[in-house]
Amino acid sequence: MFPGAPGFRNGRNLHPAGPGCRGISVLAVFVIIFPSLVCSKSPTESRASSASKFSDNWVLSWHDEFNGPNGAPPDREKWVVDTGGNGWGNGEREYYTARPQNIRQQNGYLVIEAIKEKFTGPDGITRDYTSGRVNTTGRFSQKYGRFEARIKNPPGRGVWPAFWLLGDDFSTAGWPACGEIDIMEGIGPFGSQIRGSIHGPGYSGRNSLTSTYQLPAGTFSDAFHIFTLEWEPQALRFYVDGHLYAAKTPSDLPDEKPWVYDHPFFLILDLAVRGDIPNSPDPSTAFPQRMLVDYVRVYTHK
Repeated sequence: MFPGAPGFRNGRNLHPAGPGCRGISVLAVFVIIFPSLVCSKSPTESRASSASKFSDNWVLSWHDEFNGPNGAPPDREKWVVDTGGNGWGNGEREYYTARPQNIRQQNGYLVIEAIKEKFTGPDGITRDYTSGRVNTTGRFSQKYGRFEARIKNPPGRGVWPAFWLLGDDFSTAGWPACGEIDIMEGIGPFGSQIRGSIHGPGYSGRNSLTSTYQLPAGTFSDAFHIFTLEWEPQALRFYVDGHLYAAKTPSDLPDEKPWVYDHPFFLILDLAVRGDIPNSPDPSTAFPQRMLVDYVRVYTHK
């Protein structure tokens, strides 16, 4: 799709240009084990959820801890692996594949790996990078609740990790009427900044309602961080490591624009290369670049 077309997102288009739905057709996944991958958990890295302190308010409704065998694809009962290289509506430079080189479980993480390589897909499109993307279309969606992921972002300039939600009526309502919630997009040139955004009719793309969070020290590639959305009927609250940095309500919308966050949304994780917002990779960007996801957990309010 192109900017303004149904399914287009400021960061990630759900469909490539042309016919067909990204996420319905999945390439075969070959299981390859990568014992030399340097991304295993250190003994000091706790996987305990920050939600433990919210246990009186929240009930776990869906999760993935990514504890499958090394080299295995994401759990197919929970995730759809997206494939394609049409730029996804915003000039991305990668080809998303289902190969274990680009997306796999490893040492208790989901590894999404961007590789600098010339790759031609079955659609005949050639790109200079490959990467991975998954979503829960047809597997899981939820209206309201707490959506949380513990992620270590890649350090390179020009790469674009994201954890986000899209309205599950996108195929009928179109984008941006379906709504989009970007819980985390890593776009800062030095890796110390992320942003949270919402997109709807009249406030989408570069006109989305966006807030940024700046780490007080270090970068989001130095360690894992927990990115959280708390979603209620008239409020969306964005957190990093339990710190509330933004909240959106209907009063924040442009005049007479609709609040479209009143129906189920599904989850998406991806790692793009370039696109319309980040700068291009430069000589300082050492490939491969890896986005590590420790867990994704979704809660409902008691």
